[in-house]
Amino acid sequence: MGHIDVNAVEYSLSDGRVLLSDVNFRVGEGAKVALIGANGSGKTTLIRMISGDLQPESGAISISGGLGVMRQFIGSVRDETTVRDLLISVAPKRIRDAAAAVAASEELMHTRNEERDQMAYAQALVDWGDAGGYDFEVIWDVCCTEAMGKSFDEVSARKVSTLSGGEQKKLVLRALLEGPEEVLLLDEPDNYLDVPSKRWLEDVIKETKKTVLFVSHDRELLDRTANRIVTLEQGANGNTAWVHGGKFSTWHDARKARNERFAEILLRWEQEHARLKELVRTLQWQAASSPDMASKYRAMQTRLRKFEEAGAPEAPPIEQDVQVGLRGGRTGLRALTIENLSLTGLTDPFDFEIFFGDRVAVLGKNGTGKSHFLRMISGDKSVKYTGEFKLGARVNPGYFAQTHTHPEFMAKTLLELLWENYSLQLGPAKSVLRRYEIDQQAEQKFSSLSGGQQARFQVLLLELSGSTMLLLDEPTDNLDLASAESLEHALGRYEGTVVSVTHDRWFTRGFTRYLIFGANGKVYESPEPIFEH
Repeated sequence: MGHIDVNAVEYSLSDGRVLLSDVNFRVGEGAKVALIGANGSGKTTLIRMISGDLQPESGAISISGGLGVMRQFIGSVRDETTVRDLLISVAPKRIRDAAAAVAASEELMHTRNEERDQMAYAQALVDWGDAGGYDFEVIWDVCCTEAMGKSFDEVSARKVSTLSGGEQKKLVLRALLEGPEEVLLLDEPDNYLDVPSKRWLEDVIKETKKTVLFVSHDRELLDRTANRIVTLEQGANGNTAWVHGGKFSTWHDARKARNERFAEILLRWEQEHARLKELVRTLQWQAASSPDMASKYRAMQTRLRKFEEAGAPEAPPIEQDVQVGLRGGRTGLRALTIENLSLTGLTDPFDFEIFFGDRVAVLGKNGTGKSHFLRMISGDKSVKYTGEFKLGARVNPGYFAQTHTHPEFMAKTLLELLWENYSLQLGPAKSVLRRYEIDQQAEQKFSSLSGGQQARFQVLLLELSGSTMLLLDEPTDNLDLASAESLEHALGRYEGTVVSVTHDRWFTRGFTRYLIFGANGKVYESPEPIFEH
């Protein structure tokens, strides 16, 4: 079994600001530990240091048992990368080196093809076998069969860019689980997975004997799999780590109690500090008129100096304060009427009515047409359908895109977008961005923001648009925990209608109606959330 030790790690940004300050935690043998924290708290930086891509300025990270890494963006590889290339990239170094030698000798065989090239190719194949390459091909066959339903031989040359995000995640995770590394580092392994795949992920994490450290924003996944929670907390002098030794369901209460203790201890210190300073002032006045008080005055000065030198106790961490302000407005009773509607090539005809104030969760596996459905309602003319749908009186739909892909946004800063779309000048623009805790990114281009920051900006645009029907496609997928909870609270107060596609089971608890997109093309309403069909 392996472990991870993070000991007194420090790291500063290029502008000199301290990002991580004295970060300490241990992931013991066989433990399943989640790393959480606000967007920008340093999770990605810490993951890069653990994986060896980045070195801490001070402190140390030690790992035993070998490390297997799943990156957050598996699909961010070059277009020509194949399934074989992808699986080799997460294999041990000896396999990667042997594969590179085979590829290089094959290239010479195709271009030059001299006797020495043939000999080199034959030797590379022998080295591939000696390194265990053929044994790994057996493992990869299992991985491909489970993730894609086809053998390794059938899909090895297929381009990774043609795989869904879920297929890429399952392929890499299964390869890591079957590999020799005893420690796994998983950066948002649940992204792009539908609920059945998330349940598969939960099962394999719980069942593996390997040590697992993973980053996730999925509260259901956190609660079902993690037996410890490491939280990166924002502090005035850099972000530090707090370890909760229980499940996520008890994390909020434990953190609240901890912060209240910190606040109480700090308050007592400040009160005692004020009392000592007042005593020094009083004795100073008394010593000026009575020499007998001079020694008491000096003693009290020494006491105050030693008290201050000992320093104040640790302050409570800086709490996130994302303030989502969705407003909405009254509309006609029937917000959306659907009659004999069929999404071309995706669903059978169905009827459905949505009324003012409804909270409708749209559920189903990936590829069943859920996102097409929201895009159609939003007015996207590229969605092909038959039948009819009709928006009610005063219904103004606002659309949140799952992929956060807005070609028209990419090259512009947040300030430019707010000016062009809502005529917000610098002061008001900074004010609304501050409520969503993205004011520091005001002059950054939209394309440079993290997924969570892009998501928050999209929610802000919905607020400014005055939409009376929200069409949300996986809105919590990239939001940190505090932002997701703020969005949920705002939706609870929102005066209007909400229709949301989601695979977030925790988020689904806030909805009252469930529209199911079945894998067989059937679309129907269910009295309770159903994720598998």
